[in-house]
Amino acid sequence: MSHDLTLILILVATLGVVAQWLAWRFRMPAIVVLLIAGALAGPATGLISPSRDLGALFDPIVKIAVALILFEGGLSLRLHELKQARSGVRRLVFPGVPIAFVLGSTAAILIGGLSLAVGAVFGAIIVVTGPTVILPLLRHARLSRRPASYLKWEGIVNDPIGALLAVLVFGAVVAGTGAASLPGILTGILLTIVAAAVFGLGLGWLLARSFQKGYVPEYLKAPVLLSAAMVAFYAADLVQHEAGLAAATVLGIVLGNSRLASIDELRRFKEYVVILMVSTVFLLLTANINPSELAGLTVRHGLLLLSLLFVVRPLTVYLATIGADIEPKERLLIAWIAPRGVVAAAVAASFAGPLVEAGHEDGKVLVPLMFAFITVTVFAHGFSIKGLARRLGLASASPNGLLIVGSNAFSVELAKSLSEIETPVVMAYSSWHRLRRARMAGIRVHYGEVASESSEERLEMNQVGSLLAATGNDAYNALVCTTFAPELGRNNVYQLPLAAADEDDPRGLRHTVRGAIVFETDAVQDLLLRRHYQGFKVRKTVLTENYDAATFEADIDEDAIRLLLVRPTGRLVFHTEKEPLSPEPGDTVFTFVPG
Repeated sequence: MSHDLTLILILVATLGVVAQWLAWRFRMPAIVVLLIAGALAGPATGLISPSRDLGALFDPIVKIAVALILFEGGLSLRLHELKQARSGVRRLVFPGVPIAFVLGSTAAILIGGLSLAVGAVFGAIIVVTGPTVILPLLRHARLSRRPASYLKWEGIVNDPIGALLAVLVFGAVVAGTGAASLPGILTGILLTIVAAAVFGLGLGWLLARSFQKGYVPEYLKAPVLLSAAMVAFYAADLVQHEAGLAAATVLGIVLGNSRLASIDELRRFKEYVVILMVSTVFLLLTANINPSELAGLTVRHGLLLLSLLFVVRPLTVYLATIGADIEPKERLLIAWIAPRGVVAAAVAASFAGPLVEAGHEDGKVLVPLMFAFITVTVFAHGFSIKGLARRLGLASASPNGLLIVGSNAFSVELAKSLSEIETPVVMAYSSWHRLRRARMAGIRVHYGEVASESSEERLEMNQVGSLLAATGNDAYNALVCTTFAPELGRNNVYQLPLAAADEDDPRGLRHTVRGAIVFETDAVQDLLLRRHYQGFKVRKTVLTENYDAATFEADIDEDAIRLLLVRPTGRLVFHTEKEPLSPEPGDTVFTFVPG
């Protein structure tokens, strides 16, 4: 069968995107779907065989993709998150990494039956908890801010550390070179620190200054970042093998915390690129597995995987975080959630051959064993993280809450009515006095500018699924909607207009920079407030099989304004001119009617 390289690349990219969409559509962990897709396209059907189809391009593609993934992870790391989770993150890195290495290596040798050399290399590789898996799982589970910060920082920081540790251990126990001595190991660590400082800190500072001074035009900033990440990775790797991952991570952290005016747009662009990278790499690595190699795994290897899940990881977290400022339920979640990803697979693949060549025959099980471990952790943690986090109170049951920006008599009454049916509502505004009515009504409030860095630090969004901007400034409402659209989705941000909206008015705000206009066409803020003071009330009506939508429409007052409905699942659906409400039995319909 002829295998056209262009067709293979297109097929891999398309399968990756389709897998991501299926995961979103059916609310499954994306990594799980990607693993299934890779197994079907590779070992199951032989449609894709990366080693055969890509040849010498396979390893460079994986390495560059991993570097860009870590760079994007660094961009997403905010130092204010580290302030909240500093103690726990530091403990998970040190002494967490050495403890995980010792326990993992011991388990590999005593339980898995691996030789000293292969067991030590395996133990070094598994200290990582890959961001390629952690970040999609956090997006899927919507954890609270602090436990999410622990897992995200641990994954992104430990990935390059684990890769470097594997290199040093390989040199110490197998290669028999100068790296086998303690001075050689310390030299390797020092070279990595220097490379990360020069190509991570140095290049990051230079780029940040260039962007701030206007030396790089807006349209070139994203391409410059992509190129810089690859340059930092390759240059640092020339200095010390596997130091490139550390340099790419540091470069991302520096740029992500440099207060660049366009950083949000750059983060979004990088996120889009990395989603494609993660999809592609997971598909390629899964499709490249040889089923006959997996068949070589024994019962002892299975016991090893179980011990890593239920003994090594929990014990590592417990020992490393003794005395740290981590709540018991957070420690329990962290002790269970530790999926491995691309870096573990890539590093294992790069060392398996040299181990066998050095005379360690059991080195041939390194790749299938690592793949089995990745698969087990991805499925076990991917399907359990949301349920466990909810039971522990560290994640919202569902993102059906509403963030209302702006406080007036009408918005407070709407928030109070939603709260009465246990829909989470947060009312945010920059005026403490204007929030007084909401506070007295028992509504959860956020005092501050919602588009500020302070609000980004303090405003918990894991329960929020929709936003209604209802301040007295149309332009500001549009700004708020544009700010939160990437996080909540463009279809879930709405704004209450000050004047009747006309999308064809060339003098009005463009639809691309504002949220959807809610309620009736003429239901502007002044009208709603005027009717409120005339005695109009927000009414809730539950539809049933006997009292259906047709009956409801026949009974509703002609002056009533349709607002929104809440599905039995808790999902909010706002009434808009383009998408009028279509209530069904079980829905709770909110209208604004004469009292």
